[in-house]
Amino acid sequence: MKDNAYFDNAATTWPKPESVYQFMDSFFRSHGVNPGRSGSLLAIEAEQMITATRRMLADFFGHSGSADRVIFTLNGTDALNAGIAGLVTAGDHLVTTRLEHNAVLRTTNHLERDARLNVTRVAAQADGYVLAEDIKAALRPETRVIVLNHASNVIGTVQPLEEVAQIARDAGVHLIVDAAQTAGVLPIDMDELGISVLTFPGHKGLFGPMGIGGMIVAESVDLAPQRFGGTGVDSLSTYQPDAYPYHLEAGTVSVPGIAGLHAAQLWFRELGRELQRGEEGERSGDAAEMKNRALDAGPATDHGSLCRLAMHHVHQVELSHLARIEAKLREYESVTILAKARSDARVATLSFTVEGLSTERVADQLDADHQICARAGLQCAPLVHVDAGTVEAGGTIRLSPGYFTDEEDMQQLLMALDDILG
Repeated sequence: MKDNAYFDNAATTWPKPESVYQFMDSFFRSHGVNPGRSGSLLAIEAEQMITATRRMLADFFGHSGSADRVIFTLNGTDALNAGIAGLVTAGDHLVTTRLEHNAVLRTTNHLERDARLNVTRVAAQADGYVLAEDIKAALRPETRVIVLNHASNVIGTVQPLEEVAQIARDAGVHLIVDAAQTAGVLPIDMDELGISVLTFPGHKGLFGPMGIGGMIVAESVDLAPQRFGGTGVDSLSTYQPDAYPYHLEAGTVSVPGIAGLHAAQLWFRELGRELQRGEEGERSGDAAEMKNRALDAGPATDHGSLCRLAMHHVHQVELSHLARIEAKLREYESVTILAKARSDARVATLSFTVEGLSTERVADQLDADHQICARAGLQCAPLVHVDAGTVEAGGTIRLSPGYFTDEEDMQQLLMALDDILG
């Protein structure tokens, strides 16, 4: 039995590709300087790595505009705060859903309380999916923004992004997409969909570290900055520069965090190449080789297509694990699985309750008796549990296998579920 069988990838993917650990350590040791703040070779090379990472992420998410529109933030929550607050002004109306994470829910609640915003929150159907037509019906003449959680972090349902994007385009309103649960798992084409702002954390499906996230701002969109400070450029100006990325990035960026995202992007690309050749597995390469690639001219022109191939593979592996877990849970009449996620529109996350057992007790047994890492509670998305009637029970137990979940992890979990539920 493993010391820890990890089934909380919806919170943070773990472990990461070995190349991520190697490159973060190596690059920070050799280039742990302040990028863009001096003309030294080390600072220039650190900036080159950051610029190359922006380019890869732009290609990864289907943004053909300037890579300077890729903005690095503290995390996905920070990006959503900046994206939402940067687009709305007093009296605006915003449409979102009741599936949202607190990163959206609390941000919009504060703006609503402070009389800067009017908010409509559209409920999902019983199966866990929001109807695009309900979002359309919620629009008003003063609606400025739609904010959509691409996939629920509680029940794993993937919302109809294409339909909602069309509604936003037709109505001439901005669309902010929270890709916390889908970045690195489902391809997203910003240009094709006309997304105004796409936000993502680094530590989930992108296989980067904690403490780094980002957003991509469409060329036609200008966000009002929410932070102000040093940028290393135009220092005589007493206001935040208008030029991106400095317009939205104040202070020193996380070089180790961006290095982790850089290495993870290269990992996706290499996995795509191996799949293209009919080979599965990881070819991490050593840290020195990756450093050289980070300092060269930048990503290959086929980066996006190779990464989409890798994402499809990652998603299918994760869904295969989830199918086995769901089949096991359905063997027990005492178990209720929230919502009815369809196989063609879901990520590898499910939540369940057990009749006669509190969620805390089940999670504690999984952890203490079987060394299973799961997530019990409200998962920072309280309205999902209000609508599902699971608040008084303490929420649900959430299981989310990942790409690096192996057969030993699976057997440990399936036997644990038999022991607890049987």
